[in-house]
Amino acid sequence: MNICVFLSAADLDDRYTRPAREFAELLGKGGHTLVWGGSESGLMKVVADGVHASGGGLVGVSVEFLAAKARAVTAPDEMVVAADLAERKRLLLEKADAVVIMVGGTGTLDEATEILELKKHGKTDKPVVLLNSAGFYDGLKEQFRRMEDEGFLPIPLTDLVFFAEEPVGALAYLEESLGQR
Repeated sequence: MNICVFLSAADLDDRYTRPAREFAELLGKGGHTLVWGGSESGLMKVVADGVHASGGGLVGVSVEFLAAKARAVTAPDEMVVAADLAERKRLLLEKADAVVIMVGGTGTLDEATEILELKKHGKTDKPVVLLNSAGFYDGLKEQFRRMEDEGFLPIPLTDLVFFAEEPVGALAYLEESLGQR
């Protein structure tokens, strides 16, 4: 499977890097390919290094204004440089079979809401997992529940996104959703 991971390029505390590293190792050992923002820094680097070291493939999609921070990859891995952030998101989603949202800032939140909006309107049926490392997304999870309870979501929240507390649960959900178990 090609799994797109939206996440931070910041250097973060172990409570966030540990689950990211664990997920990367599971992804690589499972023979899957990471589709990610292409950065060679922070949490993005942690995940790319982990997938690569565990035998998985890498497909990076950087953007022109960040190309200097992109990871150098060689065949059979791939690096694409998009003209802008909108094209980057489109390419990331095109190249992916599924999406995992890890901890991140406004860029990650932008990417997350885009895939959820596409899914809400039936423009994609790709499974989406929100990996809630160290309770980072507890507030967002509560907000989504409120949106559902008050009628803002036209589909059940469980059809929109799966919340995983641990990396193993995230990958198990994706493999089950895509019939790889």
